[in-house]
Amino acid sequence: MAGGDELTLLGFWGSPFVLRARLALSFKGLSYQYVEEDLKNKSELLLKSNPVLKKVPVLIHNGKPICETQIIVQYLDDVYGATTGPSLLPADPYDRAMARFWAAYIDDKLLGSFLMISMGNSDEEREEGMKQSFAAAEILEEALKECSKGRPFFGGDGVGYVDIVLGGFVPWAHLIDRSTGSKQFDAGKTPLLAAWLEHFGSLDAAKAVMPDLERMVALSKMRQA
Repeated sequence: MAGGDELTLLGFWGSPFVLRARLALSFKGLSYQYVEEDLKNKSELLLKSNPVLKKVPVLIHNGKPICETQIIVQYLDDVYGATTGPSLLPADPYDRAMARFWAAYIDDKLLGSFLMISMGNSDEEREEGMKQSFAAAEILEEALKECSKGRPFFGGDGVGYVDIVLGGFVPWAHLIDRSTGSKQFDAGKTPLLAAWLEHFGSLDAAKAVMPDLERMVALSKMRQA
């Protein structure tokens, strides 16, 4: 990291969007201060840093706030590139566009289905969420096949932008697997994604910031109460 740089991340431990920012910082090997926010009693720093949306994550770089998870990840890659850790976005403009497309797809389709499963008001709504989740996983299986070109990650041999975006949902996938008895990334239907899930979760940079599953279970039960 460049001399004199100061990075602070405002977050909440159970947020997949905060996890993305932490994954990006971890894979790039950047030092930063982490500030845990009480979302029921938001700090003055958070409200000052993100006065429009008033939510986490917020990255503060040398006193300047950057908001929204995908923007934070892209900002870190723009600022530090390959000089500190690996580049997350591809160098080729078309490949960069495709990475952003699949990141948007994950937030549109996979997030939506996960929310239906975990927060649905009826069995029918939760079942529809499962159907949509499996359909999204099948499309992401093909995306992984195309983007990886036979290598372990969307970014190829190493973790890239799409891996970070999808990586934010890894704890939620495990949580849904436990609560439903199914596999969101089933080895029989989506073998590449199943292998990706295991491989990504085994990386030291990912393990360093992943929330504890039992704590996630407790949080989920508390929200449903």
